[in-house]
Amino acid sequence: MTKKDKKIKQHVKKHYAEVARKTSCCEVVSCCGPSSRTPYAKIIGYSDEELKGLPESVTGIVAGCGNPTALADLKEGAVVLDLGSGGGIDAFLAAKKVGPEGKVIGVDMTEEMVRLAKENAERMKVENVEFRLGEIESLPLEDEMFDVLISNCVINLSPDKDKVFSEAFRVLKPGGRVLISDMVTQGRLPDEIRKNPEMWAACIAGALDEKVYLQKIMNAGFEKVEVLAKTDFMRIVSSIKVRAYKPS
Repeated sequence: MTKKDKKIKQHVKKHYAEVARKTSCCEVVSCCGPSSRTPYAKIIGYSDEELKGLPESVTGIVAGCGNPTALADLKEGAVVLDLGSGGGIDAFLAAKKVGPEGKVIGVDMTEEMVRLAKENAERMKVENVEFRLGEIESLPLEDEMFDVLISNCVINLSPDKDKVFSEAFRVLKPGGRVLISDMVTQGRLPDEIRKNPEMWAACIAGALDEKVYLQKIMNAGFEKVEVLAKTDFMRIVSSIKVRAYKPS
C-alpha cells in the first residue's frame, strides 16, 4: 500500500471512529446522509418494521447507501459476512433472518465501531452475531466460510478494491453470493475531489465509474454480476445494489 493510500485509510478510520463516539458525523452531503440519522435510514431503504426495536446506538449512526439485507434473500441457517459492519444494523437484521441455526460475522477496521457493535449485541441479547476487527483488504477469516456476503457503502472507502473483491471471493463458499450497496460514478470525478481525504470519508472520492466497478467484481472471479437497483445521489454519483455469485 502506498503512502497516499495509507493516509486515506487513516483519515477514513479516524472519521468513523468519531462517528462511533457520536462526536462527529458526515459534514458533507453524501451517502452518509443528513444529520437526522433514523429518517435517513428510511430514505435508503430500511422499513419501519426493520427499524422497530433497534436502539439509537444502532440506528443513530447509519452511514450506508442502501439496505443489502432486504435483497439478499437470506435463509435460516445461512452463514453471513457483513463487510464493514459499522454499528451493526445490517448484521443484526441478517442475524434475525438466518435464525439461531445461522451465524453472522461483521468485520470492521475501526476499533470504536467494533466495540460499539459488540455493546449493541449485548444490549439486544443477539447471540448469533460476532464482530471482529480487521481490514476488508485482508480479512481475518478462513477460506470458504460464508454462504452470503453483504456490504453497505464500504468498498468505495478502500483504495484497493481489487484486493477487497479478491478477499470476498476467497471467503465465500462455492455457489455463494454477494449483495453489495455501494457508491459509483457515471464518469470520472475531478482530481480535486479524488485527492481530498474528506471526500473519501464522505463516500464520494473513492467511488469508481460503474462499469469499472462491475468489471473489478468480474475480474475477481464472480459471475452473473447484476445491478438490481440504482439511485442517483448527486450529479454524477449514484448508489447501486449489485448481486454476484461465486461459481459452484
